[in-house]
Amino acid sequence: MSTERPRRNDGDDDARAPDAMTTSEAAKQERPPLDELMLAMDVVDTLRHRERLIERELGAEDRERALKERLREIYAAQGIEVSDAVLEQGVRALHEERFVYKPPEPELGRTLALLYVRRDRWGKPALAAIAAIAAVLIVYQLAVRGPALREIETLPERLDVAHRAVVDLAAEPTAVAQAETLANRGETALERRDYDAAEESVRELRAMRAALEREYELRVVSRPGELSGVWRVPDENPQAQNFYLIVEAIAPDGATLTLPIRNEEDGKVREVSRWGLRVDEQTFRRVAEDKRDDGIIQNDVVAVKRRGELEPEYRVASTGAAITEW
Repeated sequence: MSTERPRRNDGDDDARAPDAMTTSEAAKQERPPLDELMLAMDVVDTLRHRERLIERELGAEDRERALKERLREIYAAQGIEVSDAVLEQGVRALHEERFVYKPPEPELGRTLALLYVRRDRWGKPALAAIAAIAAVLIVYQLAVRGPALREIETLPERLDVAHRAVVDLAAEPTAVAQAETLANRGETALERRDYDAAEESVRELRAMRAALEREYELRVVSRPGELSGVWRVPDENPQAQNFYLIVEAIAPDGATLTLPIRNEEDGKVREVSRWGLRVDEQTFRRVAEDKRDDGIIQNDVVAVKRRGELEPEYRVASTGAAITEW
């Protein structure tokens, strides 16, 4: 036997149902209304993201009305009531592109602002690049540019010193005149800031000083197994012959010197210890007879170079022309 507890009906159920309805309606009524402008913007955004809907609805008859109805259904499904005025404003704004973002035209201020905003992306790499460039510039300044500037600053003094050294050493007017010419050429180059030309004048004056300091005898090579002379047929005149004695410069201490000799056949200057000195045929034949007699050239000295003079004093008929290869 079951005992059923009597159900109490004191009106609570009836009271609760109306209360629930009242709460739902109140929540709906108390929902804060959307600003019409914002809602119109949302309408435009909805239209823009539903391109197929726009193409379909705007292509039909009475498209404005059909589009508004479709939009009203979309917002009703989200629990949002949209007035005709808002829909009208949204559709009109879509056509006028009122809420379309258009980026500003490129300009310096905007570019700088964007660079500043994005500095976390480029800041460290840029600083590293700047540091590397600065390091290169410092090394260049210390190792290259600094010494070069110091060389330029000392050019006038070095030119003067080189000139005076030649004049003090020269024992002949010709050397002094050549030194004056080189010094004047260097000073003119300095005035027009042509430092390379001024440096060249300094180098030539120093080379002249070295030439003036040399002392040697020019002797014909007469060692067994080595040539003492050669003759050549010049390309320009096949009927002629050029005669050369193979010579070397012997210093007072017996050392063989290496000297800069210009080859008359190609015009190039080479540093050599032996070269062919051009002589006349009579001198060439006489030296050949001297060597043929007993294998030794008795009169082997063909020139003497004294300190303070630029050129040797020749004891045989010679212009000083030479060859460096044979």
